[in-house]
Amino acid sequence: MVESGATPQFPQGMGFYLRHPRCGKRLERRLALHLEKVSHLKTFTGHGDGYVTVNDRRYEQAVVVTAAAVQTDWPATDFAGLTGDHFEYFLAMHPEVLLLGTGKRQQFAHPQLYQQLIQAGIAVEFMDTPAACRTYNILVAEDRKVVAAVLPS
Repeated sequence: MVESGATPQFPQGMGFYLRHPRCGKRLERRLALHLEKVSHLKTFTGHGDGYVTVNDRRYEQAVVVTAAAVQTDWPATDFAGLTGDHFEYFLAMHPEVLLLGTGKRQQFAHPQLYQQLIQAGIAVEFMDTPAACRTYNILVAEDRKVVAAVLPS
């Protein structure tokens, strides 16, 4: 029992038990509390003023990152210049979620610009670039079909 106000301590690799849904057998599971790096996935490994790094490779232009690839052919250069064509670029990728990193600060595009994505059932989230990088890494680790489009800050 934990005293009021105290933080419970859970040891690394702590075991817990579940019951099998059909036969009711007790199943032990181990809870691992460490970051697992999956080298075959493209993830953000850093960001700074005017750049992001993906799997330790530095990019100083707009990039589109999926679990499988980094694309540098997205023609966007800054947030103010975004058009509907910039958003149409993502339709063929069929992501569940598009994260748009808007640079140093969070900005929002007019919904008319990305209306086709909404109609296709694609969620569009606008975030500052550091937040987009962190959120992308979490979603890709959960095996979600996510695309991050990051503008230089």
